[in-house]
Parts: sequence; structure tokens; C-alpha cells
Amino acid sequence: MRVAIPNKGRLQQPTLNLLQSAGIKVMSIDERALILPTNWGNVEVVMARPEDIPYIVECGGADIGITGHDYVVESGALVDELVRLDFGQAKLVLAVPEKLMVNDVNDLPQGIRIATKYYNITRSYIESKGLKAKIVRINGAAEVMPYLGAADAIVDVMSTGTTLRLHGLKILDVVMDTYATVIASKDWMRSPASEDINLLITMIKGVIAAKGKKLVLMNVPDDRLSKVLSVLPAMLAPAITKLSRSDVWEVITVISEELLPEVIAKAKAYGAKDLVVVDIEKVVE
Repeated sequence: MRVAIPNKGRLQQPTLNLLQSAGIKVMSIDERALILPTNWGNVEVVMARPEDIPYIVECGGADIGITGHDYVVESGALVDELVRLDFGQAKLVLAVPEKLMVNDVNDLPQGIRIATKYYNITRSYIESKGLKAKIVRINGAAEVMPYLGAADAIVDVMSTGTTLRLHGLKILDVVMDTYATVIASKDWMRSPASEDINLLITMIKGVIAAKGKKLVLMNVPDDRLSKVLSVLPAMLAPAITKLSRSDVWEVITVISEELLPEVIAKAKAYGAKDLVVVDIEKVVE
């Protein structure tokens, strides 16, 4: 099975971290290498430009890919988005120079020039807004184009807005939200790699499900068990096991990290002892 991942940019390191958490470790990182072996003998990683990954997956060059949702939409590739990931969140925005006295898309002058590498998304956007605009297709940084006089506005990805402000630009509208996503071809379930794809998807979902959760173990005297259980959240229900001492129970549950201080305080107040909090790597449902 081949997994295509970004060869550069803001999605690369989080993607490598995700794969490692899912159990796939790239055996070597060489900037010159495009195909890398992993500790899963039947899995190799393909390093590719994030904007090319949808096409690579569509044509079968890789069985699965991780890229930005914006690149999937822009490509129009026939792929399925299988898992929305919890990193790579950003917005694709329409931005204009601060000095341009316009605060609404409908007030933009007809024939405005918009620089972007998202040609298809921008075309759909301006059509939906009824704008008459010329799209200036670029491959590099968009923010400098208005300053150079090569465009009047831009459509580009924004994470914090700092780069836009540094170049004297203001956001006029949000074109779409984007995020990292796991993709596969439309017929992936009929492919020879379907079992491996399904296994990797299961592991990735397990990594995501485990984030922000802790495994909590405690000992509870028999006469305090009901009260302690009444304050314990769980995925389904706390697990309880009677210890060799007949009057003590071991209680195990999974708790969201933000609830941990409150739950521990209540459990101790109701008689729980010897509490142990453990990190969770994966939750496979």
C-alpha cells in the first residue's frame, strides 16, 4: 500500500506525527527521496506536493493520501474524503489592500484582477457572487501581487492573518474553510489494498478519538462504590472488578481531560483511593 503525504509545508510534520501515532514510522527522511519505506513492510510513503496528491490518489499512484481539503476541491479529483483530521485548519479568503475603500464583496469594481493559485475555487466563487473579474493564476506567494500592481485582490489560505496584515491586506470575505483530510479513490473498497486501507483508517480514527482523553484507575471501598460510580463519566460504563480483598473494587474509566480535575475531586470526596491517570494512545471503537 502506498500513502501519499505532503513533501513540504504546514501539513507535512503533523501528517508524519499522525502516521507515527497510528503505528506507521517512516524509516528515513531524505529530502531527495520521493518514496520511503516504513516499519509496516507492505506500506511505503510517497512524498508529493499537497496539491498533486488528489490526482495521484485518483489515478491509483497511491492508495491513500493526506492533504488539504482545499486542494481536493480545487483539483476536482474523483476521490473520497474518509477522515477529517484535527490539524491544518485554515480559511481560504478574499483579501484586498487596506487602502481600497471597499468593505463588501458586492462593492468591488467590475473587472477586478484576483491573483490566486486556486483557480477553480476562485472561478466558482466569483460566479456565485455575480462578479466580473479576471483571475491571475500564480504558483507562488499571492500576498505581494497587489503591492507589485500585478493584481487588485487575492484569494489565498489564511491561518492567523499575520501575513496578510504585514502586506497591508484586509479580509473581505471567507471563500471556504479547509483542513487536513484523508482521501482514497472512489473504488478503494474494491481495491487489492482495501484491507490495509481500512486498517490504517481505523488506526487514524483511534488516534483522533484518544486525544484529550485519559484512562483513570482507582480503588473504591464496597460501601462507597455506588456514590463514586455516580460521578464517573465513561465511554459506555466504568469497568469494575472486585479485588482479592472482598470489600474493595478496582474501577477503570475513560475521562475527557477537561473534566479530570472535577471528577477526581468528586471521586476522592466520595471515597475513591489510589487514583492513577494514564495517557491513551488510541481508542478503537
